[in-house]
Amino acid sequence: MSKPQVLVTMKHISEIAINLLRERFDVKICDSMLATRAEILKEIPGKFAIYCSPLTKIDEELIKTAGPSLKVVATFSVGYDHVDLTALKKYGIRFGNTPDVLTETVAETAVGLLISTTRRFSEATHALKTGGWKNVTPDWMCGRGIRNSVVGILGCGNIGTSIAKKLKTFEISQLLYTSRTEKPAVKALGGKLVNVDELVEQSDFIIISIALTEDTKFIINKERIAKMKSHAVLVNIGRGGLIDQDALIEALQENRIGGAGLDVMTPEPLPLDSPLIKMNNVVLLPHIGSATIETRREMAIIVAKNIIAVLDNSAMPYEVLL
Repeated sequence: MSKPQVLVTMKHISEIAINLLRERFDVKICDSMLATRAEILKEIPGKFAIYCSPLTKIDEELIKTAGPSLKVVATFSVGYDHVDLTALKKYGIRFGNTPDVLTETVAETAVGLLISTTRRFSEATHALKTGGWKNVTPDWMCGRGIRNSVVGILGCGNIGTSIAKKLKTFEISQLLYTSRTEKPAVKALGGKLVNVDELVEQSDFIIISIALTEDTKFIINKERIAKMKSHAVLVNIGRGGLIDQDALIEALQENRIGGAGLDVMTPEPLPLDSPLIKMNNVVLLPHIGSATIETRREMAIIVAKNIIAVLDNSAMPYEVLL
């Protein structure tokens, strides 16, 4: 009797995870480094599961093309704004993601981006490599320190809470955060629950770690950017769609805020002619928030276990209830 089939939409997944799947499934790995829409639609018919990345759009067209054999979608990510949950529910398809395991790694990235941006590391490195390090004055490459500052965390789930714990050790003067409910762990750090407008007005450093939904799209818009302090630094490790990027670019070009550190942007990959790439007051990373060897290995294994659990008709390690 033939095994059920899994479609993997990206290459270089941990061999441990792939071998777990091969024990129970016929595994098809797409030929492209990251499968195109056309490739996925060609390969998806008859598959039991799809093992996807956040760059793989899961919608009703794909589900209908797969046919009734498709029972589970598992994403190599915490966020799932690329997935049509309504369509999954309509066709009775289960869905899993990879929360928790990448919390500390992404929180580390957020802190690193904040330090790199406010202390002008990228700009200073460029000057060093291009002959700009000469005849310097005392104020050359001076940035702002985090100590005694007001830090605002927009969205205080697991990642936001971890960021708060890390930044508290920097002896900040005040910690502000937004959340649907008060977070005891953040309150214990001295954190104050505020609304979004209060946070952007009062914070020296603003870190976005909220999920992208219809309600949070462009949560940082032109009006809220206008409310920020002139030296404010904005860090985003959530999703690019949380910020009105055109409004951000305009504010950065006009030096109306201090800078931005972005691990996520719109679109991804960012076009090489984007104004963001040419700016000295911006630090950009290519969406590597969870990119440690250990974290990516564990994420890959969780995705495989989520799929295997559906085959066994058992509880998924991390299921998003529809």
